[in-house]
Amino acid sequence: MYDVRSRYLADTVATVGSERLLTMLYDRMLLDVERAEAAQRAGDRIEGTAQLTHAQEILAELIASLDVDAWDGGPGLMSIYTYLLAELIESSMTADPDRTAGCRDIIGPLREAWHGAADVVARTAVPAPRMAMASEVQVGELGVG
Repeated sequence: MYDVRSRYLADTVATVGSERLLTMLYDRMLLDVERAEAAQRAGDRIEGTAQLTHAQEILAELIASLDVDAWDGGPGLMSIYTYLLAELIESSMTADPDRTAGCRDIIGPLREAWHGAADVVARTAVPAPRMAMASEVQVGELGVG
């Protein structure tokens, strides 16, 4: 069952647009931070650290892929990303649920903003031409008599 799920997730990521991939990363990063906070509050330092490590990996990918020169907000977003990364690392080292909650409070609005931007892109995108299924094509259309 794990192989089927892994294949499904890999196919989903491979076929989704870049704007939806970004929202998926934010969704998962927020989930990781929420889980980490819950684990820290429950005294489960190992689980909290594991969740924060995954969130840090996502954030590192966002940092690596951000072109700060592409738009005016790029440098500001990079500052937020580097601040968040430092806070997530510190939160992981100290197992401080309040610090983790502070990260959650920053990630949540960013996530919502990117979801809104992705929705705008989806509404304004030109749809790709639809390919006809073989069952919809008439024999004469194929040049066959």
